[in-house]
Amino acid sequence: MPHIEAFGPGCNPRAACVCLEIPMSLPVRTLGTAALLVVLGTTACTPVRTHQGYVVDHDLVASVQPGIDTRESVAQMLGQPSFTSQFNEGEWFYVSRDSSNFAFRNPRVKTQTTLRVRFDASGNVAAVDQTGAELAALISPYGKTTPTLGRGRSFFQDLFGNIGTVGAPGAGAGGGGGGNTGP
Repeated sequence: MPHIEAFGPGCNPRAACVCLEIPMSLPVRTLGTAALLVVLGTTACTPVRTHQGYVVDHDLVASVQPGIDTRESVAQMLGQPSFTSQFNEGEWFYVSRDSSNFAFRNPRVKTQTTLRVRFDASGNVAAVDQTGAELAALISPYGKTTPTLGRGRSFFQDLFGNIGTVGAPGAGAGGGGGGNTGP
């Protein structure tokens, strides 16, 4: 029961303190600790959802009209693209991705949308295409090495492979040919 102590431990001698004495038995403490651990454990298993990239507004995408809209009007409606094509300056890409992950796992892609706007030579919209994650390439690195195309030579073969071939006629790339063949 609450009571008033005049000069108890931890109390200011100039002011009275109100102290509550609540007896807690071992099962009550254990039950409280277990409930706290269950609550914390279930919140750690909640998936974390993230959105990356462009937020697709289907009404705005539908309002882009091939042959009528230009680069400037598309930039005003949809904003700047996520990226442009490296090889063809007439393509803009808007990419959005929704993913989720649990506590310590890698994120998994739930949905991915790629919107491609193609322009003709005069800067007018030629076509608008929309694809999903089915065209995305999955790149999974293998250990500490990256596979490359070409010959499977070791480091030492590359390092010492040209010894004796430099300047030899018919030795292939880097050797012979182009020398002074005058009298």
